[in-house]
Amino acid sequence: MTRRNIIAILAAAASLVMTAFIVQSCGIYSFTGTSIQPDVKTVTINYFEYKALKVNPTLSNQITEALKDKFTRLTKLEQVDIDGDLEIIGEVTGYDVKATAITANEQAAQNRLTVNVKIAFIDRKYPENSFENKSFSAYADFDAMQQLDAVEASLCEEIVEKLCEDIFNGTVANW
Repeated sequence: MTRRNIIAILAAAASLVMTAFIVQSCGIYSFTGTSIQPDVKTVTINYFEYKALKVNPTLSNQITEALKDKFTRLTKLEQVDIDGDLEIIGEVTGYDVKATAITANEQAAQNRLTVNVKIAFIDRKYPENSFENKSFSAYADFDAMQQLDAVEASLCEEIVEKLCEDIFNGTVANW
């Protein structure tokens, strides 16, 4: 290796180290895509109230626990029961099944289960990031020949995952 190549490699390595140091010291950027300020340490995720007309007795708990798990996996925030630096208050406002594809005989070929939630997000350290009544919606389609009872659990799992991703991005990822 020539002296010029060694200098180039050392310069690239130094540049990489400096970039990593700058990104780390900013405290705002993370590789999970969050934009949480370094002085924000706790989060409170309240139980999602169920206010939809059609009843699914496990959905509120599924959403609440899945969102808590997402925050545990993707942030360093400590989850507290009350008065976290960040707080998420949610409610399930819709749980509906509708036909999405109709056959020539005017029968449903495919149905769609849609879940709607409304979120209030409180950022006690940076109130300008807070919002109220933001709606999120997710759906999953299933064959009309299947009964909802037979596929409901797997559809809800898929929907909850989508909702939690959207809620996470809408609160701490600023997407």
